[in-house]
Amino acid sequence: MNRYIHVPGDRLVFLKRRLICARTQWLGFLCAVNLVTLAAGAVAEREGTLTVMTFNLRYASDRPPNAWPQRRPVMAGCIRQMSPDLIGTQEGLYQQLKDLHSDLPAYEWIGLGRDGGSRGEFMAIFYRKDRFEPREFDHFWLSDTPNVVASTTWGNSNRRMVTWARFRDRKAGREFYFWNTHLDHQVQLAREKAAALIRERVDAHQTTMPVLLVGDFNAVAGSNKAYDILVKEGGFTDTWSAAKERRNAEYNSFNGFKEPSKHGERIDWILARGQVTVEATEVVTFSENGQYPSDHFPVVARLRVGDSSQ
Repeated sequence: MNRYIHVPGDRLVFLKRRLICARTQWLGFLCAVNLVTLAAGAVAEREGTLTVMTFNLRYASDRPPNAWPQRRPVMAGCIRQMSPDLIGTQEGLYQQLKDLHSDLPAYEWIGLGRDGGSRGEFMAIFYRKDRFEPREFDHFWLSDTPNVVASTTWGNSNRRMVTWARFRDRKAGREFYFWNTHLDHQVQLAREKAAALIRERVDAHQTTMPVLLVGDFNAVAGSNKAYDILVKEGGFTDTWSAAKERRNAEYNSFNGFKEPSKHGERIDWILARGQVTVEATEVVTFSENGQYPSDHFPVVARLRVGDSSQ
């Protein structure tokens, strides 16, 4: 049975007007939301907001437990979830880095094996290829002969090195430096000399551009001479200390593929020099079905890079 509701003519006109007004108000609201969103995006781009990650990948191995085939999808999932703009990786092997590049097609990468060419572990830099343009990059070894490939002179058995790049942020129209390293895990003298050499090499650029220095420093932040050389004496700021918000501050950044320890010991640092404001930092305790992506947790900083020129 069909039912009809009779509406008098004048009432119908009134209802139509109300409907038109409601539509107009709704469209106005949507336009306002869009304008706010666009404005917020423009501010973020103008301020050069970046999400930066340092991540010791743990070199790929086919031997269980924690073999690379099991860790690979977890690592890609962790990176996708955090969605960093730039990643400084340590320990990655050439095929391992190619696997990550395949899994994360939004990124391109720069690197060189510490034994030369594709041999040995890399201090690779991953970056969003749609946003960043590398303007220059280079590598050097942490030794008394830094330009000699695979050189080591401070008693450390493993070769240690730095990969750095100068990027142009296409969105913000600014340039900055990104340095990535891995200090020795055994020899304190090697760590101190490495920190001094990195500081010297950064100083040699004589730049006022922001400099981001990330890595696995194999030293607890705030309680090691290598930290003092870079932060207390070298003009770098520890983004962790400078952050307005710190997440998972109680966790160690090294986990050894075990449940995270709550001693607040960070051996993975993100340092900054120049006009850099830190919104938040985090030790990322990501896992899937009990599998951790690495024996280190990645450390992430949300930064705003200010205006600067060389």
